[in-house]
Parts: sequence; structure tokens; C-alpha cells
Amino acid sequence: MKWLYNLALYFAAVLSSPWWLYRLATSARYRSGLGERLGRVPARLRAGEKLRCIWLHAVSVGEVLACGQLLAELRQAYPEHAIVISTTTAVGQRLARERHGEENVFYFPLDFGWAIRPYLRALQPQLVIMAETEFWPNFLRLARMHGAQIAVVNGRISDRSLPGYRRWRWFLRHVLANISLFLAQSEEDRRRLVEIGAPAARVYVSGNLKFDVRAPETAPIVAQLRKAIPPESPVIVCGSTVDEEEFLLWGALQGVLKEFPGALMILAPRRPERFDKVAALAAGVGAGMPERSRELAGMPRMNFWRRSDLPAGEQLYGGVLLLDSIGELASVYSLATLVFVGGSLVPRGGHNILEPAHFGKPILVGPHTENFRDVTSIFLAAGALRVVRGFRDGRQKGDLGEAMRELLRNPAEREVLGRRAAEVMHAHAGATARTVAALSQLMLPQPLFAELAPVERVW
Repeated sequence: MKWLYNLALYFAAVLSSPWWLYRLATSARYRSGLGERLGRVPARLRAGEKLRCIWLHAVSVGEVLACGQLLAELRQAYPEHAIVISTTTAVGQRLARERHGEENVFYFPLDFGWAIRPYLRALQPQLVIMAETEFWPNFLRLARMHGAQIAVVNGRISDRSLPGYRRWRWFLRHVLANISLFLAQSEEDRRRLVEIGAPAARVYVSGNLKFDVRAPETAPIVAQLRKAIPPESPVIVCGSTVDEEEFLLWGALQGVLKEFPGALMILAPRRPERFDKVAALAAGVGAGMPERSRELAGMPRMNFWRRSDLPAGEQLYGGVLLLDSIGELASVYSLATLVFVGGSLVPRGGHNILEPAHFGKPILVGPHTENFRDVTSIFLAAGALRVVRGFRDGRQKGDLGEAMRELLRNPAEREVLGRRAAEVMHAHAGATARTVAALSQLMLPQPLFAELAPVERVW
């Protein structure tokens, strides 16, 4: 089985090499961390190479944020261990370095033995933790051979990925046999992990770590915006938006501005590489249109600012602020009168609604929330979330704008939605404590894959 996977991996690498060479030559994003991905252990990690360590792999920003409290509790429980974090994406790398120190963070190696072995020799991990679902066959096999216990935490199998995993179950069951412990977000995720080949005796439900993520420290921009936004102006924070959504949001804002002329929409696109494109789109839909032209077109006045060139002392009244920055959205949610969480008006699966829920904010989403189906269902059952029609539902523009205007007119309804969201967060906390308790069993001297004591299941 091993040779078959490696043959396919090298064959794919050769076939795709022209595309990768082109990307490396034309995009700094693809060159970021290339040496580390190819197995060059950065010198900043070598100071701890003689220590036994705990290695957490968090693919991108979402996993880094979700595992923040888990890392804090592991450091407290195992102060004698070095704890290092690897990521796959550049934005995840930047955030992890900011929050956990550059000397503890590196890029995850490609799934070739020659790229993986230098890290295993240098770090000597006692425990390897994979956040959500990162099943790299060579890495899992080699980490086990080097004596590491391996755990999957916050495990989930999305609707989109399940069919592919099912097709490869005959192969996956050999890969997943290397993992000592699976901690799933929900009972449905536990069932799906077993279905795709995880040993049933090693799969438990511990809950969703994202419910335990603490409210972020206030970013400097929050104080700046508090001074710049008039107290009477409604603030609509639209987080993690994707392509095709911004146009719909600006259309909804046109109707909001007719009724609430001072309303400010703070727009945070999901991917940094789209910041400039969204700014150009703003001009295309009239955010920079002269006032006289707006009057002739029957459009309300709408200003436009970018976070990167936000003028000091200017009031933000009636328009859009593009939050073209990384790591500030979570704390900016605290300013919201109303929140829309993106990736949900169009079929992209939706994004994390828990960050605004921390602040007890009323939250709107579109109908496409498959990536967070369990979290969304919990909020809907508690009456703590409002769903509006999406891009492919016929009356998409009207429904979104109507929902925004209705909530802005109704402070009591906003208060109820926000209070219920905060209550849901409180009621489902505790996944971090359950995860640490389960991982502690893997830190004890024991034969590989020894039976674990039962882990408490939730929900």
C-alpha cells in the first residue's frame, strides 16, 4: 500500500511540476516557506531539538484560532515539553507566529519521506496533534514509526469531503490505523470517521473547540473606529465574504442607506489576495460615484474607505469600510449592531459564526452553511441565528436587505438574537477540557494503541 501511494505521489508531482514552477516564479505566496516545506528545519526550532515535544498541525487561520485555548492549557499541563505549531497556508503561518512566537512555528512539510524525516529527527515529538482532518499517509506512518502518539482533535468530516473519503475507504483504513485517538466535534462526525475507516474503539466525541475560543484581545483599530463612527450610526460587520457576495451586500446596503443614512458596512473578505479586487468592485458599483451622479441614478450617498489608508480624525458616516487586514475581524465584531457571516450566500459552505456570538451579536447567514452544519443547527434550534435567501434563490437581493432593515428597526429582536447566541456559547463550552483530559492519556508511558479510558461524550 505504501509503495502504491508513493508511486502515485511522485507521478502527480512530475505531471504537475510545470504548473508549480510557474506559480513559484510568479507568486510570492507559493514561494513562502518553500525550504521548510521541502524538509529544511529552520534554525529557530533547533534550540529545542533535544527536548521531547508536542507538535500541533493547524492548516490555516481557522484551525490556529480554534486551537488557541488548547495550546494554552497544554503549555500549562506540560511545561517541560516544547510545543510547536505547523501550518500549511501563509496566512495561518502569520497568525500563528503572532500569537505563539516565531520560534515555535513553521510550515508543514510536503508528504515525502525525505521532507518529513528531518523534522521528526529534530523535534522527537512525543505527541502529534492534527487539527480537524489532516490525513497525510507518509507523515502519519513515519511519525508512528518514530514513536509518537498521534491524535486528531476537533475532528469533522464535511458533506463535501465525505463522498471522496468513502471512495477511498479501502486505502484510508490503513492510513487511519496509525492514529491513536480521534476526538470528533459531534456524534455525526464520529459516525462518519468510523464509516471512512477509523477504528471505532479509538473514536470519541469531545465537542467543538471553537466554542471555547476566548474573546480576542481588542485590536487597536477598535478604539480608532469607536471614535470615528457616530454613536447613532448602525454598524453592519460582514465577515469572511467570498467572490460574488460583496456585490449582493452592496446592493442590500443601498436599501439600508435609504432608511438609515448613517449606516456603516465593515466588509472583511475571506482571502487577502481579494482585497484589491473588492476595492475595485466598490468603484464599479458606485461607492466612489460623484454625489450628483448618485442623485441622478436614485442611489443614496455611499462613501468608501480602506483600512490600509484610513484617514485619522475623519468620521465614517454612510458607506463601506474595507477591512483589508489579517487578524482584526474577530475583535471588530464587538462594534457590530448586526453581523453577516459570509461564504453562505453563495454555495461555499459558510464560515465561522462563533466569533460574533462571543460578543452576543445578532447574526445573519445565507442558506449555504454545510461547513458548519452542526454549529449552525445548534444555533437555529436555540433561535439564535437568522437565515436569509442566497444567490441562487431568486429574490436574493431583496431578502438580504429586508432582513437587515428589519433587524435595524427592531432593537428588541436584535437583543434577543444576540442574547441567545451568547447563551449557546456558554452552554456548549468545555470541549478543550475534555480534549486535554483525553490527550493526557496518550502522554503516559503505554504500549502503542493501548485501550483508552472512556472519554465523556457530549450532545
